[in-house]
Amino acid sequence: MNMSDHQRHKLHATARLLALFTIGYNLVEGLVSIWLGLSDETLSLFGFGVDSFIEVVSAIGVWHMLTRIARNSGETRDEFERRALRITGGSFYLLTVGLILTALTNIFQQHRPETTRWGIVISLASMSFMWLLIRLKTRVGRALGSPAILADAACSRACLLLSLVLLAASIGYELTGIGNLDAFGAILIAWLTWKEGREAFAKAQGLSCSCTCGHG
Repeated sequence: MNMSDHQRHKLHATARLLALFTIGYNLVEGLVSIWLGLSDETLSLFGFGVDSFIEVVSAIGVWHMLTRIARNSGETRDEFERRALRITGGSFYLLTVGLILTALTNIFQQHRPETTRWGIVISLASMSFMWLLIRLKTRVGRALGSPAILADAACSRACLLLSLVLLAASIGYELTGIGNLDAFGAILIAWLTWKEGREAFAKAQGLSCSCTCGHG
């Protein structure tokens, strides 16, 4: 194995490690966000947590793809990845409907969360990790000339955008006490998850990713 092959092998290993970290981080983030969202009756944080769990399915598909690419240098999608993307897309659509219906109910009932402080903490932590993952995945993808890895890095930006929405809704409520801000934040998250679902189905059909998709 010459030096260039050795470097390529190390870069592929780094890409798979980043995918595994993404899976582990989203599992922890999802558990914590859902638990705190239920405890504080914060819909935007709860929806953010469910999104993280859906992202785990997508990240598993990415890890599987990267493992296969390292073995045979092919970047076409196999049936496992397409099935994972279809499950991911359907789950995002269900989350979208659930968030919108619950948000509208909360607005009608003038529901107020107990606090959104944990939303601030979790969104800031998520933004930090997503920023790091985007940089590392982009660096590896460019070094390998891999469209698949670069697409994964670009799609991580949607997680960053979700975190920004959660942060804005959480800070807004803490500063103003307007309960509907939490519901409006959940509706914005629902809009983003709908776009993620659309992208997942597009990728399952082999279309290119415009990368408004896929938490932590």
